[in-house]
Formats: sequence, C-alpha cells, structure tokens
Amino acid sequence: MAKSAAKKKQGSQPSPSIKGAASPPLNPYNSTPLYNLLCGFRRAQDQWVARYVTILSAVVLWSAVGLGLYSGMGQKPINGDFEAQRHWMEITTHLPINQWYFYDLQYWGLDYPPLTAFHLWLFGVVGNFIDPRWFALDVSRGIENPQIKTFMRMSSIISQLVFFVPAVMGLLHQLGTQKKNLTRMNHIIVIALILYLPALVLIDHGHFQYNSVMLGLFLLSVGDLIKGNLMLASVWFMSSILFKQMALYYSPFIFVYILARLFTPKKTLGATILSFSFGRLVVVGLTVIVTTIIMVFPFLLAASNGSEAVSLIKQILIRMFPFERGLFEDKVANFWCSTNLVVKYSQKFTHEQLKLMSLVCTIGAFTPPCVMIFWKSIRRQSHNPDYVIYGFSATAWAFYLFLFQVHEKTVLVPLVPTLFLLLTTDRSTIAHVQWINNVSIFSLFPLLKKDGLSLQYYSMFLMINWLMGGFTLSTKSNMLWPSGSNLLSKLVIVSSYLVIPIYHLVEHNILPPSRFPDLWVIANTTFSFACFSWFYLWLMYKIYNL
Repeated sequence: MAKSAAKKKQGSQPSPSIKGAASPPLNPYNSTPLYNLLCGFRRAQDQWVARYVTILSAVVLWSAVGLGLYSGMGQKPINGDFEAQRHWMEITTHLPINQWYFYDLQYWGLDYPPLTAFHLWLFGVVGNFIDPRWFALDVSRGIENPQIKTFMRMSSIISQLVFFVPAVMGLLHQLGTQKKNLTRMNHIIVIALILYLPALVLIDHGHFQYNSVMLGLFLLSVGDLIKGNLMLASVWFMSSILFKQMALYYSPFIFVYILARLFTPKKTLGATILSFSFGRLVVVGLTVIVTTIIMVFPFLLAASNGSEAVSLIKQILIRMFPFERGLFEDKVANFWCSTNLVVKYSQKFTHEQLKLMSLVCTIGAFTPPCVMIFWKSIRRQSHNPDYVIYGFSATAWAFYLFLFQVHEKTVLVPLVPTLFLLLTTDRSTIAHVQWINNVSIFSLFPLLKKDGLSLQYYSMFLMINWLMGGFTLSTKSNMLWPSGSNLLSKLVIVSSYLVIPIYHLVEHNILPPSRFPDLWVIANTTFSFACFSWFYLWLMYKIYNL
C-alpha cells in the first residue's frame, strides 16, 4: 500500500520537460496587480466566477464615475450631450416619426441615425412611464435633478451590459480559442482591461453618451467576420452604422476583408482570381440593402407620399453628415487641427477644397493596411484573426487622423479594436497598446476638465496603470515598459510618459498667456496627434510582418 502511495505521489509530480514537447500556456500579466486580484479564481472550475466578478466590478466603476458631473451640467440654455440625449427621448416619445429630424434644429436637433432614435425612444417610453415630467415636450428642456440623472445613468449602464459586454466576451473567447499559447486567465484579464477602459467609461458614464451600443454591434460583426459568417457580420455592421455614423470609420476594411473572403486561395494567383464567388457577393450586397431598408422602413411608412419619403431620407442624411460645420469643430488631436497652427486652412482654401483634401488624405492613409491584408488573405489558406483586429485598428486610426469633422470622443472608434491586441504574450505589443490607451485618455483631458470630471480622469488614469503594474520599477512586472521593442520605440514611449505628468503640472499651475488662451489645449492635442501618428506607423509595421 505504501508502495502504491509512493507510486501515486511520484505520478502526481510534474514530469521533466521533454525536448520538442509543447510549451505550457503563458500569461505575461501574471506579475501585475490585476492578475493578483483575479488569481484566486485561476482554477478551471472557478474561472466563471472571475468573469462575473469582473463584470460586477465594472458596473460599480461605471456607477462611481456616473456620480460625478456630466456634459453641460448647469450651463443654460443649451447644456450639453446629456441634455441632447434626454431631449431626443423627449421628441421621439411625443412627436410623429416624420418630425423627429426636423423639430427645432437650433435646440439639439436629432443628428444620429435611425437606430439611435429608436433606442432613445425605447428609454423615453420607460422614463415617461416612471415620471412624465422628465420628458414633457418643450417644458422639460434643461431639467436637472437627481432622479433624471439616475435614470439617464442607468440607461447607459444597461445599454453597455446588453450590447458591449457580451460582444467583448464573445470576441475574446473566439480569439482566445485560436491562440493556443494563451491561458484562460489571459482572456479574463483582457476582458477586465476592456470593460475598465477609461476613455469609454469617462465618455459614456461621465460626459454621457451611448458609444458602447455602436461599439458592441461592431464587435459582434467582427466575431462573425472571423467565423466566416459574412451575412450576419454585414447585418451587425450595418446596425452599428445605423446607430452611430462613426462606425463608417471601419467600412473600408470590412469591405476589403469580405471581398478577400470571397476568393479561395489557390496555388497560382490566376486560379485564385477565378475562384471569386459572385454569388456570395450578391448575397452580402442584398443583406446590406435589406438591413438598411428595415431600419429606415418606419420613416418610409410615416411619409404620406413618395416626395415626403425622399425629403425625410435626405434630411436624415443631412443631419448625420454636417459638412457645413467645417474641417474641425473643436480642438482635436488630428492632422488638421494640429497643422492648423502653421497653415490656416479656412483662410487659404474653400470649404469644397478642404473636403476634397480631407477625403484624399483619409483614403491615402487607410489604403495601405487594407491592401496589405487583402493580399495576405487571398494568398494564404488559413485566415489569421489578427488580420481583422490589426486591419480595423489601422483603418480607424487613419480616419481619426485625417477625416473631416472629427471629435475628441471619436478616439474610441480606433481605440476599442486596438485593445483586443492585448490578447497576446508579446510584451512589446502589450506595452504599445497600453501606451496608446494612456495617450487616448490624455487626449480627452480638455473635454473632461470642461465637464468637471478631472477627479474621475485622474482616478481612472492611475487605476488602469496600477492594474498593469505601472508603479513598479521592475521591468518584468511593469507592463508599461516596452520590453522587446527597438530603441526608438522605447525612447518615444518613455519620453511620452515623462511629458504627460509635466504637462499636468504646468497646466494646473500656470495660466496660458492672454494672447493664446487655448495654449495648453493645443499642446495636448498636438502631442496626442504625434503619438497617434507614431502608433499608426507601428501598426503598419506589424501588419507588414504578419
């Protein structure tokens, strides 16, 4: 019996490594505070608990940020984005659908696509049932009390739980199953990093918007795209565009990638070209058309005749794409705002010329990643999921850097797909992604300060970097340190981390000269633009080497 026990004990010990055997899964995050917080659930039977703990802690975090101020609070008569969303609930619940995009355009006229209008109508119906005073037509304008604030905050949290959280978890699970060298704890940690994403939390639950819905629909599209389910991917993607037009930033890449999936890679290029499936192309095209028609059908139904239907659709498009507002409306970390210091575009060029210049630059920036991934996709038998994540990230950054009428908040569009690159064992990639995550938060500082959310900004900034081991001097534990990167990348990243605290010290203690009241804002946007440009080039390098 003793002999049997000894044998059993010997069998339970780990066997020595065998040359050629598969390496055990790695977790580059296992020295970080975030891993230490979750490692109690690392046993396979406990990992579902870690997921629920992560979601619950995210909800607590969103709620804590929501206790602060919001966009335009107390700033009569127009207020800000919070009042805009509330007002749209007001008009969608009280007016006929054919008046939604025409009603009092000087006071927060509805300027988002139909799916946003339906989403707000639904919450408006619920809110109107709870307290009709919150959404009384016209007389409720600018209403501010704890009850309406709580309701609006809850609507944002519920929206994120319904659309964004399942999409994040589903896509990470799908990506993780195709990366055999990653542990389940890797997946859970990256889930936490995305659900705690400071830029999204501060904008949706602080400033106040519903970006998580559009982003969730987009991520559902990405998941089906990787599976090869092109029809369902098209439905989700069109839904994301018809919720917020910013999803168009992803459109060139999804078009190119779907096109690539319609080829069957063969031994020769000629055979590959001949394998193109026109039938599947027609099916995808019809899916896009039918999805769009379904979304706008209630507006067509509300029109009394064909002329009114055309007028209504035209008005929706005009409201969605306000080109008349100019090249950029506020200070933003893109090419046009940053270079406007040297070239006064509005003085040197006409409105039409600026639109053309923006279009040409944007196409020039998103074409390289699209072409490279298209070529790789049609020449290789297996489809690498990294193509999709890198492709969407690079294309969206190209739009953010060069497109007409970009807002500070739009940084969420390229940032969210970029965060999925954290699902890796490569320390250099993790450091670059977390760096651009930090720069994105920093680029939002002028907006958040204006909203009275400085405390939330600093708290979120410190929290996410502490979770990544950013306050330890050990390069092994500090995921912000760009291990494995070349000297130039290390210099860029480290110097950036020195510039950010120096900026905040100067901005807090020194008033800008009266001649240049926006000096610190311009300094922020110009620095952020330089960092975003560097990251875009890094993405190009990574795509080339995929």
